Amino acid sequence: MAKKQFKAESKRLLDLMIHSIYTHKEIFLRELISNASDAIDKLYYKGLTEKISGISKNDFSIRIAVDKDARLLSISDNGIGMAKEDMESNLGTIARSGSLLFKNEEAGAGETDKEKKAAEKAAKNIDIIGQFGVGFYSAFMVADDIKVTSRAFGADTAWEWASQGAEGYTIRETVKDEVGTEVALTIKVDTDEEKYEDFLNVYRIRSLIKRYSDYIRYPIKMDIEKTRTLEAPEGADGEGAEPKYETYIEEETLNSMVPLWKRPKSKITEEEYADFYKDKFADFEDPLQVIHSGVEGVVSYDALLFIPARAPYNYYTKDFEKGLQLYSSGVMIMDKAADLLPDYFGFVKGVVDSQDLSLNISREMLQHDRQLRAIEQRVEKKIKSELESMLASDREKYEKFFDAFGLQLKFGLYDNFGAAKDTLKDLVLYTSSSEKKLVTFGEYAARMVEGQKYIYYATGESIEKIDKMPQTELLKDKGCEILYGTEQVDEFALKMMMAYDGKEFKSVSDSDLGIEESEEEKKKAEEQAENYADLLAAVKEALDGKVSDVRLSKRLKSHPVVLVSAGGISLEMEKVLRQMPGAENEQVKAERILEINANHAILSALGKAFEADKESVKGYAGILYDQALLMEGLPIEDPVAFSNAVCGLIEKTV
Repeated sequence: MAKKQFKAESKRLLDLMIHSIYTHKEIFLRELISNASDAIDKLYYKGLTEKISGISKNDFSIRIAVDKDARLLSISDNGIGMAKEDMESNLGTIARSGSLLFKNEEAGAGETDKEKKAAEKAAKNIDIIGQFGVGFYSAFMVADDIKVTSRAFGADTAWEWASQGAEGYTIRETVKDEVGTEVALTIKVDTDEEKYEDFLNVYRIRSLIKRYSDYIRYPIKMDIEKTRTLEAPEGADGEGAEPKYETYIEEETLNSMVPLWKRPKSKITEEEYADFYKDKFADFEDPLQVIHSGVEGVVSYDALLFIPARAPYNYYTKDFEKGLQLYSSGVMIMDKAADLLPDYFGFVKGVVDSQDLSLNISREMLQHDRQLRAIEQRVEKKIKSELESMLASDREKYEKFFDAFGLQLKFGLYDNFGAAKDTLKDLVLYTSSSEKKLVTFGEYAARMVEGQKYIYYATGESIEKIDKMPQTELLKDKGCEILYGTEQVDEFALKMMMAYDGKEFKSVSDSDLGIEESEEEKKKAEEQAENYADLLAAVKEALDGKVSDVRLSKRLKSHPVVLVSAGGISLEMEKVLRQMPGAENEQVKAERILEINANHAILSALGKAFEADKESVKGYAGILYDQALLMEGLPIEDPVAFSNAVCGLIEKTV
C-alpha cells in the first residue's frame, strides 16, 4: 500500500505542532475527546435538520478502552464518521478543520434569504469545539502509531487511516460494523524523561477526563476492572476460611456532562453550590458568597464565581496564583486564566465558560482581544456589584469578607498609581475613632462636623496605640472623626486616594490640620510664639538639622511634645520604607517638625532654664526630641545617651 504525504508545506510543520504548540502532553486526550464530541454534534444536528428518524441524543456516547499489554489506548464515538474523502481532507491536511468547515457550510445553507438567515442562526448554536484542525495531531506527542477507523453515516464501507508521524500516512478499506470513528494510539515506550505508560493507567485517564472534559455533553464511558470479596465458606471448625476475591468488569461514565453553571439557578441548592466549590477548588469550608450569572450579547458566557470564607494560607505571598478556570463549550482550556480577574479581585475563584473566545491554535492560551477584555470587564462589574449588595444588605457578612480580603482591596487603591480607586473606594472599610467599628468613606463623609475641611486618618501598629497618639487630641476635642489604619499599605493607599466626594484626606501627623481658629486664639498664639521665639530657635539649633522647624503646638492638649511631618513622605511612610531591603535612611526620611505644647508645664520650665543657662537647652532639646521619637514609634539614635540624659536630669531635681 503506497504511503501518502501530508498536504502541509513540510515535515517541519507537523514536527512543530507536535513539539512546540502544546505545553502539556496530557492535552492530547482532551483534543481527541473534543473531536469525538464534534462528530456526534454533527450527526445529531443532521438528524434534527433533515428530520432523520432513529437518531436520539440518548444513544450517543464516547468510549475509552485500554490494552496495557499491547500499549493501546482508543477513543471511539458513534458520531457522523468519515468517508475516504473526509480522511484525505481532514487528516491528510494539517490545520484544516472539518468541524469549522461543517459549521460554515451549515451557516450558508438555504435558498431563500429567510432560509439562509435561519441556517446562519442555527449554525451559531452548534457547539463545535475544533476550530483549527491541529488537535488530532497532538496525539503524536504520546503515540508512535495512530490508526483511525471510521465509517460515515449512510455508508456501507469503512476506511482506516494510519500514520507513524511526519513521514506520511496510508488509507485502506476496512470493515466496521457501526457508524462512527475509533482512534487507536500505540503509546510510546517510557524514557528517562517521560513516563508515557501513565496514559494507559485507568486512574490517570479518569483524572484527565475529570479535569479537561468533565462537561462534554455526551457520556464518556469506560469498562473498569473491579474486585469484590466473595462470602467466605464456613470451615470445619466453624470459623470462616480465607476470603476469596473475584474480578469483574463494570462500565462507568467518567464525566458529569451537564455543568452546574448551565443549570437554572432556581434549580440549584445552596448545598450543591457548596459541594461543587469545595470539590472543584479543594476548600474544606463553604464559600462566603456565590455569584452565578449568564450573559448573552456580542460576547456570551456563563460564570460561576465564589468568594471564599477565608484567605488561603499563601494568599498574600508570591506563590499564590489568581485566575478563573476557563472553559470553551464545556471543555477546560485554562486552569487559571489570570487575565479574567483584576489583581484586587484575585481572591475570587470560579469558572467562565464561553464559545465566543478567540483561542490560540493549541487552545491552551487566550488571545488578547476585545472578547476577552469584554468578559473581564463584565466579570469585574459583577463582582463589584455583588460586594456592594453584600455591604448594603448583610453588613456582618461583608465585614467577615473584609477581614479576609480587605488588605487586597487596599492594595488595589494604591496599585498602578490609583487606577482602580474609583472602582474600590466604596468597598473599603476603616475603623472609626468615634464608634470603634468599621465604616466606609461615605459613612464618614456623611457625618463630618460643620466646617470640617478634611477626612482625617491616623496609621499605626494597632487601634489601641493609634487611639493614644498625641496628634489626635485636638481633632477629638473638635469632634472630628478619625479613620484608623493598622496595615502598612494604609498610608500609601489613602495618599493615593487623595480625596473622596471632594474632601481631601489628611493625616493627623500633617503639619497643617486645617482647623479654623478664632481671632482670640490667633492673637494668643502669636503672642506666645513671639515670647518664646528665642527659646524655639535655640532648641532647633541644638537639634542640629534633625528637624526643619520647632514651634508651639496647636494640636496638643496633655502631651508635652509631638513630631509632625511636612512634604510628601509622612512619618508612617518613613517607618514602612525603612523596613524595605536596601532602603537608605536618608532617602526615606520625612521632613520632621517638633511641636511643643504651649500650655504644658514643660514649656515654662524650659523657658526658665533658658534664662538661667542658655547652654542647658541643648541637653533638654535632645531629651524632648528622643521622647517624641519614642511616642511616634521611631528608633532613637543613641539609647544610652538618652538614658544618661534622663538620669542626669533626675539627679538635678533630687
